[in-house]
Amino acid sequence: MDLLGLSAPLPVSFEVGVDAVDGDGHPFSDDDPHDGFRRVFVTPELAGWTLVAGAWCDPVDAERAADVLAACERLSARYGRAQAYWYSAQNDGSAVLVAEQGVAVRRFGFVPGEETAHLELGAPLPYEQRRRAELGLPPLAAGQVDPEEQADDWEWELLELAPRLAGELSLDPGAIGPDTPVRGTGVLALTEYGRRLGVAE
Repeated sequence: MDLLGLSAPLPVSFEVGVDAVDGDGHPFSDDDPHDGFRRVFVTPELAGWTLVAGAWCDPVDAERAADVLAACERLSARYGRAQAYWYSAQNDGSAVLVAEQGVAVRRFGFVPGEETAHLELGAPLPYEQRRRAELGLPPLAAGQVDPEEQADDWEWELLELAPRLAGELSLDPGAIGPDTPVRGTGVLALTEYGRRLGVAE
């Protein structure tokens, strides 16, 4: 929490934490674009990983991308590895950021209808190349990100990239269940936006 600049931790159950940041990320109006950035849910340790959930962690959000990149590099310098993901279960897109030993090795986002190529960093990961091969597609080169020039199968793969890559490299949040090893207590915590702008009760 110190490395991320989080404060005012409030212990909560997993269900309450997830519901809180899900509600924050889906406000009833678009009047305040920072609503979803004010707090995050820091999970208990899950199978050796601690997740930080909330829109504030989006690795390709226009406002947050640079800060999320820097945060993942700081965390990976301390802990060896850190990742950030964004995923829409409504097929609105998917994004990943992978940092190791203090350096971002890959960032990639696919949001249909939006331009995200300028955010790409690093060469395609082994997982990406393996999935291409399994789909009968040629290997990717760095900078080759336009899915409109790819097969439909690859576009669908990109939409699901975040949870699938998380499951490969760390922990897919959608796979957390009663058998997942848990240690500690989760907390809702304020970000710098929450400290500056406040949080509705």
